[in-house]
Amino acid sequence: MSEQPSGRLAGKVAIITGAGSGIGRAMALLFAREGATVVAAGRTPASIEETVAMIRSETGREALAVVADVAVPADVERMVRETVERFGRIDILCNNAGIGSSKDVVAVEPDEWDQVFAVNVRGVYLGCKYALPHMLAQGGGAIINTASVLALVGAPERAAYCASKGAVVALTKQIAVEYADRGIRCNCLCPTTVDTPWVDRLLAAAPDPAARRRALEERQPMGRLATAEEVAAAALYLASDDAAFVTGTAMVIDGGLSAR
Repeated sequence: MSEQPSGRLAGKVAIITGAGSGIGRAMALLFAREGATVVAAGRTPASIEETVAMIRSETGREALAVVADVAVPADVERMVRETVERFGRIDILCNNAGIGSSKDVVAVEPDEWDQVFAVNVRGVYLGCKYALPHMLAQGGGAIINTASVLALVGAPERAAYCASKGAVVALTKQIAVEYADRGIRCNCLCPTTVDTPWVDRLLAAAPDPAARRRALEERQPMGRLATAEEVAAAALYLASDDAAFVTGTAMVIDGGLSAR
């Protein structure tokens, strides 16, 4: 007789986009440790396969890698379909994939604006569009969208990014209200800058990487960046039954930045 999974997500099936690194990988590993069967989705095959290999090595649990661009409807529909065909259900959807932009509203070109919205907003919309019918048919589910503290406060040279993440918060609240009486909970995460490979690339491009890092850290009253594991822990709470009465929330994980 096989051992039954244990943990806060025991028996749950979770799709996590952007699972090849950073916050998405941290979510995938934590959810698997807590008993979930994880579908790791992303655009880079090697990265998501590495995440799946880490899950299997660490937990012995089954996991599935799905190559998908969240801005492409056919990719997202296939991601959802393969999950249901393989595991029979979708209990948790983490719309985590996202991209940045570091320009003000005058400097950002229309093509870059559209690309940021394609990934950060259209990707969330498509994930919900294709996963929600399955969640409704099975009687419920939890959706966690990754927004940003910059959805709630302004920041220089982040026009497209701030606007896109604000849209994620608004869509999260709309879905929460629309489906609350049908067993669906929808929440979003609003982290500050998280110490991930994306930050490494940002620092590498700076004239003085050490000074740039200090500036990023000093924005938070707590004096440091968030870790991917801290954001994943917040996602775990929202995905779990501990948050059974929580929906429509924008959970801030920002070391006090937005409290100033």
